Amino acid sequence: MQLDDLYRRVIMDHYKNPRNRGTIDEGSVTVNLNNPTCGDRIQLQLQLDGGKVSDARFTGEGCSISMSSASMMTEAVKGRTLDEAYAMAEKFSALMKGEPVEFDELEDIEALSGVNKFPARIKCATLAWNALRKGVESQGQGKTEGH
Repeated sequence: MQLDDLYRRVIMDHYKNPRNRGTIDEGSVTVNLNNPTCGDRIQLQLQLDGGKVSDARFTGEGCSISMSSASMMTEAVKGRTLDEAYAMAEKFSALMKGEPVEFDELEDIEALSGVNKFPARIKCATLAWNALRKGVESQGQGKTEGH
């Protein structure tokens, strides 16, 4: 099996069987974003406990790339500090720019590395990660503190 086929299978698995799809009842950081170019939309919710992401959930509609990216991202940030989650979003942004990046945190994320060859799809892949970044920044972390 070629790597592209494997990556397609990973993306489709996350799309058809999304991890962490749903909502958090109360006390969460909530970010709503949409991509008006293609109609993708996401609501990301982060449950925080002692500066760490104890839970992450999403709802929304979109293409296989945006929804699988949200699934992978929510898996990857659970148990991470806000700074670690923000750093992961920065790494994902670099990956979408074609920069070499390793995701030790969750191998599935690398399945999205080929998206950078399709500029119109980059916004789809980064939608959930941009929501994560906004959520972290809303808590006084990330860029707002000069990281």
